[in-house]
Amino acid sequence: MKTCQSERRGRLHKFVDLARVYRGWNKSQISAALGRDPTKLVPESGNPKLDLVVALADALDWTVGDVAEGLWCRNGTGNQECAGKTFKQLDKEALVAHRNGEYRSMTIIAEQMSAMADGPEQIAIACNRAAGAWDGQGRYTRVLESIQQGLSQLDISPSLQLMLQGNLANAHYMLWHLFEARATAHELLEQFSLDPPQSRLEKVTYAFAHYVRGNCHRRMIEGDDSEAICHARSAREDLQKALESYENLAQQFDDESYRGIAHTCRGALLEVEVALGLVKPVAAIRRINDMLNGVIDVDAIESGDWLESHGWWCVFGCNIALRGSCGDDQHRIMAVFSNKAIEIAEKLDNWSLRERAFTMEHFRRQRVSDAVGVEIDWILDDEEVRVIAGTMGRFPTFRETGWQILETSNALDMV
Repeated sequence: MKTCQSERRGRLHKFVDLARVYRGWNKSQISAALGRDPTKLVPESGNPKLDLVVALADALDWTVGDVAEGLWCRNGTGNQECAGKTFKQLDKEALVAHRNGEYRSMTIIAEQMSAMADGPEQIAIACNRAAGAWDGQGRYTRVLESIQQGLSQLDISPSLQLMLQGNLANAHYMLWHLFEARATAHELLEQFSLDPPQSRLEKVTYAFAHYVRGNCHRRMIEGDDSEAICHARSAREDLQKALESYENLAQQFDDESYRGIAHTCRGALLEVEVALGLVKPVAAIRRINDMLNGVIDVDAIESGDWLESHGWWCVFGCNIALRGSCGDDQHRIMAVFSNKAIEIAEKLDNWSLRERAFTMEHFRRQRVSDAVGVEIDWILDDEEVRVIAGTMGRFPTFRETGWQILETSNALDMV
């Protein structure tokens, strides 16, 4: 039986040979390109150093991550646990893990499902479960990969394709791929214009497509000033439809999660209406402050979409304060909102909320620094550094901001 070490060494040999053939090199040329002794192209341990992985990636025109993933040998944990189980049994276990918030376990179950999947439908189902597991961990780039793999399967059921398309729009939105998210949501809504939603899944997807498209337009307000009003109007129309749809779903199915998302829509609409000049910034800030009086003690409130919606109201409030005429209170308002958003994000372990909260706090500190002419240091403990590092890994667009925060804090200075 092959050990993981020998399997990695074998894979490394194949990668080296593939690079040689791809480039049309002889052994001396490939060894020179990889910076290796021709007699020791592959280390005995099977564990290449980073410079070898980078050199292989350059030789193959692959990304470093793709080469590393291709070389990695998983130890097969969980294979014995799924012995004798059917695909349907594993699917049920994946759903239970999702309900319980056991996302790492769900990832393993999804891998097991993928290994035993028979046909396009089961492969796509396994991909959707993997996407749910990665989503729960805030790993949206992995969500995107899983969904795209699922959608690449031919002849899958319409309901499954609908679910995957909705999740695709959300993954793009979370990663700030606003044009892709808007286009995917728009395509879904075009389908519904021809064939109105009937089932619960269809009604939820319809509401969510309006939610995503509306929020894409809301985020695009910060782009070209000449298009800001157009985006705000489009955002208002979509978010109003999303709000109505989620309120109807909450009433029809008596589901608190729909009420929570509807509440998020109300907050997003408030930001948009300020951008349109329909609500004064000061009045909007006052309304958000009044709403936050209900979540003073975050630990006393049950986790879920309702609590999360309050975190997003804080983000919307920061956006309003950044754009609006809040006078000398701007920095105080943003500090209150960003701190509360971080507090809620920690309670929920919500990475997308963390990304927005840290970004807003960074913007606030930058403005204060510009105003007083002195750099304001961040004071971060090890746990906060861990969270910022995790956020940087999950959101490529946050990495530059994350490094700036860490450099300002001197948290990584070595003694």
